Parts: sequence; C-alpha cells; structure tokens
Amino acid sequence: MHGHSGGVLPGPIPNPEVKPSCVDSCTVARKPTGKFVAVPLSFTPAQILDYWRSHSETAGEEMAISTGDILGHAQVGVYLSVVDKVLFHPRSLHDAAIEELQSAFDLEMYPFLVGGSSLLGSLLTGNDKGIAVADIATEDDLDELTSFSDVVVMESGVNAAGNLMVCNAHGAVVSPVVPQGGVEMISEVLGVDAIRSKVAGHDTVGSMLVANGNGVLAHPDVSRSEAESIESVMKVQVMVGTVTFGSPYVGAGCAASDTHALVGSGSTGPELNRIEDALGLI
Repeated sequence: MHGHSGGVLPGPIPNPEVKPSCVDSCTVARKPTGKFVAVPLSFTPAQILDYWRSHSETAGEEMAISTGDILGHAQVGVYLSVVDKVLFHPRSLHDAAIEELQSAFDLEMYPFLVGGSSLLGSLLTGNDKGIAVADIATEDDLDELTSFSDVVVMESGVNAAGNLMVCNAHGAVVSPVVPQGGVEMISEVLGVDAIRSKVAGHDTVGSMLVANGNGVLAHPDVSRSEAESIESVMKVQVMVGTVTFGSPYVGAGCAASDTHALVGSGSTGPELNRIEDALGLI
C-alpha cells in the first residue's frame, strides 16, 4: 500500500473468506418492468449525508466529468454501479442528489440495494447482456435484476462482484480468486471473453480499474503484462491515473459510463484531465 502524508488512502473493501465454489447461474428472462422501488425516507438529508455536487465552476453546463460525494463518501465507485444504460444507486439518496446524477449521466436511474447493502459498486456489475451480483442478493433483488438481463450470482466468499471483476461490452477482467469455472459462467452470461488477472498485484481488480467502451483507467502500478492482457480482452487502451488527490484505487473513487464520469471530491485538475483522456470523455 502506498504511503500518503495526507492520511490513509481509501482502499478496496475486503472480501470474505475465499471458498472453492463461486457462481451459480440465474437466468430468468423477462422484459424490463420499468418499475422503481419507492422507499419513504426515514432519515433527514443531514442524517444520511448524501452530499453530492458537480464542479461549482461548471454548474448548469453539460460536462463529461464531475466530482462529488455519495452518502458523504468520496468513494463514489463503491456506491454507484453503471450497467449499460442504467445507473444503480442507493435507495437512501434524496431527490436532489438523484437529479444531479440524472443530469450528469443521462441514464435511467434505478434505486437499489443488494441484500440491504448500499455498496452497489462493490457488489454489482455488468454490461448490456448480463449482470453479476453477490450472493447476498435476496430473491426479490434477483427478481428485479432479471427484469433487465440475465444474472450470474457470485457465491461462497468470492461474492463481491464489483470488487472482483470489471467489464465492458467487449470483455471482462476477473480476479484470480474466482475459480475458472466461475469465470466461464461469467463469460457466458455477460456474452464476452473473460480472463483472470491481478491488477498491480492485487486481487480486487474492481478497485484497481475503471472501464467503459472507450478505455480503461488503471492503478498506477499496473504491470505491462497485466495492461496488455486487459487491452486484449476489453479491446480498448489502458492508461494509468489516480483519484481524490493521489489514491491509486481508481475503481473505488470513480463511476463511469461511455459519456460521463463521477469522481470523488478532492480530485485534482490533472487527475480529472487524465481520467477524461483514459475513458475517452473529451
């Protein structure tokens, strides 16, 4: 882990104990319902701390990149999951934050929890063909997800889907802790080639990478061989960068679509420029 004079850098959320079996297929095919889950807020905005804002100097303008917090945290990639044309967000976000995100991303906004957890970016990922989710998802959660596409459920300790894999419409990079059989099922459900690889020597590849259809932003210590493998399977260029004033955990600190990225507050101008370049947002 890299030292930092300003304090402890935000890092990946640790995964539970690794066990042999990891995934099960859940492919209930239905048309999207288009329904939203209405949950009355039992907390005040101050209590849920969902401060979110775009650059003050660009307020009111359509920009390809913005900065802010989700639920009071700069690790926006831990809380938000962009899956094709849908942005899954915690149900506890209030209307103002949702409207900001809607305006920035121009995606369908879908309030969701995975097994009661708001850590959607760590527990849920996918592309236009399929979704991977942790096995803490309830039957009701899976019923909602299968209204969008086929779903693969990651099980038995290697279940933090968003931590353990990164994908776009072309390919997927999956942590080596996921057994090969699980990788093959992920490949089948997401309809892409998938490889097992560490990133910068770490297993939690979802915290080390941000990907869209234009490019990949990677942890600064990604090796040449890792980058070449990522580029080969995801069919886009890899560039390195940081977020939130020097954190190398770019997947935790950034959520991105093909046209917009939200980056954790505290990110510098050079960091934002690098992210724009890497993800083809300029």
